[in-house]
Amino acid sequence: MIKSQRKRYSTGKNSIFALRKNFNSMSRKNRTLGEFIIENQSAFKYTTGELSSLINAIRLAAKVVNYEVNKAGLVDILGAAGDVNVQGEDQQKLDVYANEKFIQTMTNRNIVCGIASEEEDDFIAINSQDEKYQNKYVVLIDPLDGSSNIDVNVSVGTIFSVYRRVTPIGTPVTIEDFLQPGNQQVAAGYVVYGTSTMLVYTTGAGVNGFTLNPAIGTFYLSHPNMQFPLDGKIYSVNEGNYIHFPQGIKNYIKYCQMEEGDRPYTSRYIGSLVSDFHRNMIKGGIYIYPKSSLNSEGKLRLLYECNPMAFLAEQANGKASNGFQRIMDIKPTSLHQRVPFICGSKNMVEKCEEFMRNA
Repeated sequence: MIKSQRKRYSTGKNSIFALRKNFNSMSRKNRTLGEFIIENQSAFKYTTGELSSLINAIRLAAKVVNYEVNKAGLVDILGAAGDVNVQGEDQQKLDVYANEKFIQTMTNRNIVCGIASEEEDDFIAINSQDEKYQNKYVVLIDPLDGSSNIDVNVSVGTIFSVYRRVTPIGTPVTIEDFLQPGNQQVAAGYVVYGTSTMLVYTTGAGVNGFTLNPAIGTFYLSHPNMQFPLDGKIYSVNEGNYIHFPQGIKNYIKYCQMEEGDRPYTSRYIGSLVSDFHRNMIKGGIYIYPKSSLNSEGKLRLLYECNPMAFLAEQANGKASNGFQRIMDIKPTSLHQRVPFICGSKNMVEKCEEFMRNA
């Protein structure tokens, strides 16, 4: 018995090496978001500290919104707010709350020169407190994606996108600063408020995910270097609209359902872009929201939803397309522009594009 225990708890050279390796691995994963930002600041080509402060502001606002989301049902924050946003959609109370908190937090931190929100009719120009319009970044945000799921306790999220302004510093921002193609993004990410709350983001050097420890209010690195599998077995699409889809999408859905090789694929659709994207990035899959006879230009917003998710997808070895063109190469023409959106595992997206071309 003693001999067996000695063998089990041996401190030989190999055992010590294994312990050190496990400890180092745990140390890397147990870094806080703040520590990770500081350690990786030099990898960002515009290293000034402003972007780090901006990510930290988003982190703070996300914690505040997370607290309210988790109280939903206990306080009077469920249901419609009674207003309609610029998209023609009924605003939920949490939509309004999340929008106010993100705008307030970024404005108070004095780190952005402009904000555009899915919930606002127009962009907001923000004057610096010290000198006029000296900040370099603009943020586009969907404060609460999937808000129609709030009342039934299904995961929702926040999506954000960051650009460097193109107009001269010292002047108010203009629409030109926001209507940049997605390939000019310097950062993008999302927060998913689910069984655990995660902040996932990229600054163009891979994708990393951080999980909130609610006991102490700190985000820890839990998913380093996130990657889409090249192939997957999940397709995410609202099949209730099948009759309205273009023929290429109908043909691809039939392909997904066909018994052949590793098919049929599994249909999984939550109705929250953040949640569907997050699952597919981890497990492998494709998300499809095409144009249709109901939405001739598509349903999802290019600037608030598609561009940031496309940036994340490409940084995680995935792909994002409108069926014929790379999402991040589309030149925006309006603040609330809608586009078809196909995103996920690279081989699956390319197969869907093939069906679109051949339809």
